[in-house]
Amino acid sequence: MCSPQIALTVASIGSSAIQYKMQKAQQKAVYAQQIRQNELAKKNAQLRYASAQLKIRQELKKSAQSDLKGTLKARRARATYLAGVSDAGGLAISGSTNALLANYYRTEGKYRNAIRNNMDINISQFERNLEAIQFGQESQSTYLTPPNPKLLFATQALNVANTYYSLQFQKQNAGLMTGSEKTDQTDSVGNVTQSTYYDI
Repeated sequence: MCSPQIALTVASIGSSAIQYKMQKAQQKAVYAQQIRQNELAKKNAQLRYASAQLKIRQELKKSAQSDLKGTLKARRARATYLAGVSDAGGLAISGSTNALLANYYRTEGKYRNAIRNNMDINISQFERNLEAIQFGQESQSTYLTPPNPKLLFATQALNVANTYYSLQFQKQNAGLMTGSEKTDQTDSVGNVTQSTYYDI
C-alpha cells in the first residue's frame, strides 16, 4: 500500500513533467514568433528603403532635367541677345550691353542655385527618412529569447522538492513522524534489541 505522501510526490513529479513540456513548447513558439516578427520588420524596412531610394533618384533626375532646360534656355537667350547686338551695326559690346549680358548670367545662376538648394533639401529629407526607417525597424523588432530547457528543468525540479518538503513540514506540524524519523526510530529500536541480546 502506498502512503499519501508518496502518491502526492509522484503526482507532483508527473505534473512537473507535463508543465515542463508545455512551457518548453511555449518558449519555442514565442521564440519562433519573435524571429518572424524581426523578419517582417526587416522586410518592411527594406521595402521602405527601396521606395525612398526610388523617390530620391526620381528627384535627382527631375532636378538634372530642370537644370539642363534652364541652362539651354539661358544660352538661347544670350545667343539671341548677342546676335541682335551684333546685327545692330557691328558695334562693339558697350557697358550697358555687358550689364544686360551679366543679368542673363545672374538669372541663370539664381535659377541653378535654387535648383541645387531644393535638391539639397530633398537629400537632407531623404537622409532623415532613412533614419526614420531604421528607427521604425528597431521599434518593430523584438529581442530574441531562445528557449532555456535547463532553467525550466531546474524550476520544475525545485517545484517537486518544494512539494516534498512542504508535505514533510505539514506532517511535523500535525505531530506525525516523517519517513526519515520513522526509519531513525526503527533503527534505534533495532540497535537497542541487538545490544540487549549481546549483553545477555
